[in-house]
Amino acid sequence: MSIEELELLLDIATEAALAGGAELMSYWGNLQDIQEKGSPGNLVTEADKAAEEAIVKVLQRHLPDHGILAEESGELGDTTSRYLWAIDPLDGTTNFAHQYPFSAISVGLLIDGLPQVGVVFNPILDELFRAAKGLGATRNRKPISVSLTTTLEKSLVITGFAYDRRETTDNNYKEFCQMCHLSQGVRRSGSAALDLSSIACGRADGYWERGLSPWDVAAGIVVLEEAGGKVTAYNNGPLDLKSGRILATNGKIHDLMSQALVETPPLAYWDSTDRLNGGGA
Repeated sequence: MSIEELELLLDIATEAALAGGAELMSYWGNLQDIQEKGSPGNLVTEADKAAEEAIVKVLQRHLPDHGILAEESGELGDTTSRYLWAIDPLDGTTNFAHQYPFSAISVGLLIDGLPQVGVVFNPILDELFRAAKGLGATRNRKPISVSLTTTLEKSLVITGFAYDRRETTDNNYKEFCQMCHLSQGVRRSGSAALDLSSIACGRADGYWERGLSPWDVAAGIVVLEEAGGKVTAYNNGPLDLKSGRILATNGKIHDLMSQALVETPPLAYWDSTDRLNGGGA
């Protein structure tokens, strides 16, 4: 695909994200309908639905032959097309519902199954991250790049916890303990799209999570990779978007984080360590 074609697709993705952002801001602090879907804590609001409708409308007007995979509407159009848009109209719905200002629209384009165009927009803080394969990444139209941190002990890392964490032992708790022990600090924003964008602009150095969907990460992957970062499976192998697991870093601590995730001890180890040390902070 030519640079001109990618730039056009990036502009369309940006138009869609901005349209969705306008809808979100009309509901900021004014939600009337907050519901749970599926697992406890998995919220959906009228803001999610309105933003998704606005995003889809833009994409379908410009690109009627492209398929769409949207969090609230599911599959739209020809999803067997080599062009598939993965959309999260409100990544961080719980944050939005509590007026905690870390929520974003995520608009990513998969071409032949690979993320190629991505826009992540936090309308509350007015931060717009854009990228397309080979064109670099920007924050509010200015180039960004990953951090230069090379050690885990000096790294700020990010994670999250899936909605099914209460029903499964594969809940990221032991990995969280491991990274708390090895890194300078661990943060949880509640938005995978913004987590990836934070690595891209150097605010943090690494990120891992499980239980994710393609619409959560497709756009952020492009932003991060174009900013010089690296994205893989936990074991440093190729990323499978359907697996729900992702390891993303500045590239310089990637092997260290991968090794730490693969070699994470069981929770019983951390319980024993905590008791021996007289408790944790």
